[in-house]
Amino acid sequence: MTERDRYKKVFDTVSSFGMEPLEEGSLMTKRRKHFYLNRAAAAAAVLLIAGSTGVAYAANVGGIQRTVQLWIHGDQTDATLVIETEEGYAEYSATYQLQDGSTESFSGGGIAYEADGSERPLTEEEILQELSMPTVEYKEDGSVWVYYYNQKIDVTDSFENGVCYVKLVNGGETLYLTIKYKDGYSTSYDKYPDPRLFN
Repeated sequence: MTERDRYKKVFDTVSSFGMEPLEEGSLMTKRRKHFYLNRAAAAAAVLLIAGSTGVAYAANVGGIQRTVQLWIHGDQTDATLVIETEEGYAEYSATYQLQDGSTESFSGGGIAYEADGSERPLTEEEILQELSMPTVEYKEDGSVWVYYYNQKIDVTDSFENGVCYVKLVNGGETLYLTIKYKDGYSTSYDKYPDPRLFN
């Protein structure tokens, strides 16, 4: 097994969220910008799915602009995704319209680490893969929700000693989610990640 294979195997197993997510050597940050006051939508779970259309080069930003479908709290909507690469760092931003006519946008970016330790911008495929992960929302009423594709799961009563385990299934794919209450969450395709590894 090569050094690259060992490295990939480690990061294929566990992807950490709530802090700075790492997957296959990638580091990605997310920023959200809200254009309205609606706390429920402000923490919207965002998930990009395949089947996006409308690939075009955005002349004014020098990147790729696409129309994609998002899952927002279990409901699908169209959004405009723009990806730019600057100085070895990939940045993205997305804007979508809510039912009340207002818009919300979010942005982020990241880098990937190669096996030799060198850095490169995330690819479009890596960004879409990272954005397809589940999200966890802590609501004002004290409830905790997990959003994954069209699934909305109330996990409020599933915490024991500040930790919750959730098995997520989408089609033929199973994802294991471990949540530390208000202290991050992590996913794995093999087994529930150990919450002691979050710190």
